[in-house]
Amino acid sequence: MMQLTLIRHAKSDWEKEALNDIDRHLNARGYDNAYTLSEWYVNNQIKPDLIISSSATRALSTALIFARTLNYNITDLIIEPEIYESTSNIILSVINRQNNLKKSILLFGHNPSLTNFSNEICNNLFIDNIPTCGIISINFETDSWKNISPQNSSLNFHKFPKEY
Repeated sequence: MMQLTLIRHAKSDWEKEALNDIDRHLNARGYDNAYTLSEWYVNNQIKPDLIISSSATRALSTALIFARTLNYNITDLIIEPEIYESTSNIILSVINRQNNLKKSILLFGHNPSLTNFSNEICNNLFIDNIPTCGIISINFETDSWKNISPQNSSLNFHKFPKEY
């Protein structure tokens, strides 16, 4: 079985309008949510085999907070520029390329691609919008990332900041 956990970046700061979108960082609420949900994750879930993040500052910051909380070696974190401004097909392509020895993956990215991908890949899930720092975890009854599909998927759990 493979487990894919999708995490939308935490709330970003819009105060500096001159910043390029990719360079926006987290705001205070974003940091609070990332620390709260990473603590929940470390206390309730298994440590992932792999963490992948978009190259956008807000996604990478969220991923690094989770990595530190999980005591995950940040030098093993994969920064994947393709995830920024991606589509469901690009997200699937990134996942399909991963090593099958990595059974549990955390992937940090953006909307609308994460919401669209979740709805397309998970048979028993429909969600209007993954909120910032929202988590969707999906299990796949397969031993290969290349074979993940709606037919072998099931929702493992979801967790959103508003629950705290």
